[in-house]
Amino acid sequence: MEYDEKLARFRQVHLNPFNKQQHEQGAGEEALDITSQARLPELPPGEPESRCPERVMDLGLSEDHFARPVGLFLASDVQQLRQAIQECKQVILDLPEHSEKQKDAVVRLIHLRLKLQELKDPNEDEPNIRVLLEHRFYKEKSKSVKQTCDKCNTVIWGLIQTWYTCTGCYYRCHSKCLNLISKPCVRSKVSHQAEYELNICPEAGLDSQDYRCAECRAPISLRGVPSEARQCDYTGQYYCSHCHWNDLAVIPARVVHNWDFEPRKVSRGSMRYLALMMSRPVLRLREINPLLFNYVEELVEIRLRQDILLMKPYFITCREAMAARLLLQDRQHFVENDEMYSVQDLLDTHTGRLGCSLAETHTLFAKHIKLDCERCQAKGFVCELCREGDVLFPFDSHTSVCADCSAVFHRDCYYDNSTTCPRCARLTLRKQSLFQEPGPDLDA
Repeated sequence: MEYDEKLARFRQVHLNPFNKQQHEQGAGEEALDITSQARLPELPPGEPESRCPERVMDLGLSEDHFARPVGLFLASDVQQLRQAIQECKQVILDLPEHSEKQKDAVVRLIHLRLKLQELKDPNEDEPNIRVLLEHRFYKEKSKSVKQTCDKCNTVIWGLIQTWYTCTGCYYRCHSKCLNLISKPCVRSKVSHQAEYELNICPEAGLDSQDYRCAECRAPISLRGVPSEARQCDYTGQYYCSHCHWNDLAVIPARVVHNWDFEPRKVSRGSMRYLALMMSRPVLRLREINPLLFNYVEELVEIRLRQDILLMKPYFITCREAMAARLLLQDRQHFVENDEMYSVQDLLDTHTGRLGCSLAETHTLFAKHIKLDCERCQAKGFVCELCREGDVLFPFDSHTSVCADCSAVFHRDCYYDNSTTCPRCARLTLRKQSLFQEPGPDLDA
């Protein structure tokens, strides 16, 4: 029982270092002053001895108010801060005026009040949905403390603070910062202007921005006074430290021109824009840089896209294929055309994942046409030049397709034959016979 009382007194001293109560250390011992070092109670034999080296006046930002000590079950973090503020006020009143200790206590009181203001939840009845500047904010239920407010650049303490996330661009902020937002939602820009800046870091100079941030218009300079100017490698413009957090992203212009996938530093707005545009097929690679296919070996594997487009007419007229939804793919633009690419397509091509994915899709489609479906098998071709061999399909690697009538032949037969396509020749003769003028009537 005596040990429990000593342990309870020790916990009270450890949690409330400004407590001026005198603590009994045994019969005959004098009480300790509040500025002296707190001592641990004597423990029974066999227990490890530990001491708290912290001074009483060291309560400030260095103390962890968010750690819940052993034995504390009722007080929350905000309650601990309020209690520490009251204790600090009493210490200031008891200390001599204009003394150094009193000045230190006043400074710590200010820090504690600022911390309480930061952590205090302004309103528990916040709405679940807020719409501001085309942002659609939803109140978060997550208690994670690893998020950062995009407005004030401070940590979001999810345990005791209300915070919101935009479902469009994933902009995060405290509820108290919600009405201070000045940046519109990036998804609206993606919806209205889905295109990339294809010039590599088009820098215009800090003087063209009037030495102000390109986004919030705060004063900036290269010397860091009053704020450091940070360049975005995507836009080429300069931003302040609140709008540019040194985030890294793959630059589309460097990819299509130099096949360079090294991430560069970009601003927060550019980072969100590039993340939303990552999977959008907006790059006409053959128009932007047609020579890229001659120097990049990985792009040769993407030619399977042409075979997939040749298989598409079989699936459109096949009931089984439409019921199985074979044309619904993760990269839907692959079954629509063979010209458009996304940055994610090029990145997967560089890493080798896209080649494997296309090979699997090609095998699945060919298996349905050649083996599983009798209707699709009946739409095959026979080489009209040699009339031998198996049934041919236009997506086979050993075939050639006539550009005029889409007839399919063996590649060797088509190139070895010096005449034109026999089907085209028959069509030409038929047209001539239909439009041939009748000769003179000799009986008349």
